[in-house]
Amino acid sequence: MRAQENAGLQGWTGVAQWGGLEFKKLVELVKPLPEAKKVVFYSFGEGLYGGTYYDTQDLATALYSECLLAYEIIHYRFPRSMKRPLQLRVENQLGYKMVRWIKEISFIASEKRSGQGRRRQE
Repeated sequence: MRAQENAGLQGWTGVAQWGGLEFKKLVELVKPLPEAKKVVFYSFGEGLYGGTYYDTQDLATALYSECLLAYEIIHYRFPRSMKRPLQLRVENQLGYKMVRWIKEISFIASEKRSGQGRRRQE
């Protein structure tokens, strides 16, 4: 468990105890290809314009020691009924960058956006 501060765009902040897997440990296990520079976190949630909600992080940011794939908060393990298996926690990011209900993680070389939230990988 580690205490992490959460900051919102509106200026509020909060601190909670989060538990989970450090992202850098996952990277050590899966060993992404050397050309991977970005990480895409896909959610079970729907995007603003349809499709799957996702967000990206630079791999260097995701390797930051405070990046966590959280599955519990203050000794409360998220129940399966909440359909919230993992939530991204990045200490140096605003709350909207912390994808909830993570279903897939991809390592990519770059990301090009085309249209409303759609992406084309190169």
